[in-house]
Amino acid sequence: MSKIGIIGGSGLDDLNILERSSTVSIQTPYGDTSSTIKKGEISGQKVAILARHGIHHSISPSNINYRSNIWALKEVGCSHILATTAVGSLREKIKPGDIVFPDQFIDHTKKRLSTFFDGNEIVHTPMDEPFSSELIRLLESTASELEIRHHSHKTVITIEGPRFSSKSESHMFRSWGADVVNMSSCPEVILAKELNIEYASLAMATDYDCWKDNEDPVSWDMVQKTMKNNADNVIGILIKAISKIKTSN
Repeated sequence: MSKIGIIGGSGLDDLNILERSSTVSIQTPYGDTSSTIKKGEISGQKVAILARHGIHHSISPSNINYRSNIWALKEVGCSHILATTAVGSLREKIKPGDIVFPDQFIDHTKKRLSTFFDGNEIVHTPMDEPFSSELIRLLESTASELEIRHHSHKTVITIEGPRFSSKSESHMFRSWGADVVNMSSCPEVILAKELNIEYASLAMATDYDCWKDNEDPVSWDMVQKTMKNNADNVIGILIKAISKIKTSN
């Protein structure tokens, strides 16, 4: 049976939501994964969970071995991935605490390995629809059922980190058409697409980055506090949505 992968992001590094769980270490051609993989079940679905930054949030965004993480989830049988992430809002209507399901990305990273095809085989993967439209529709309907504020058809821009944006960068990202900003969606979504994994992001808006004059600029304490206060919404969507995903036997 195919599995559903969950990648736990900032504030959700050590998810304990599985029934009949066990832990496995996967050896990959690309090195170590960020964490061991927890395997178990949610509502009868086979699920595998990996902590993007490590279970103690000890791995900086640019030091994450994205290729190893995605390859390992594929290796354990994941056909779908739901990835949680904290994002800064670049739009007034996306308020801290809101959930965003992006369908497009802008990759503003500079030094990450973003393809599996950099050796003898060159594959030019279409990236017009990088996020799974099927999963996004399912997540939207789930959030509506749970009466959780959410937004879709949005663009996430990924920066290198671990620093936050300057005010000029924040305004520039807005002018480019980005709606939220984070440090992890790229190359994660790109690599999942290369391996034909259905991938969607559950992005929690934690702040207004630093473009909004009447709001405090983003800080790590602000991100942690908002994630802690609203983590139950993300977990609720995850659990209910997973019960609806149709995987192949």
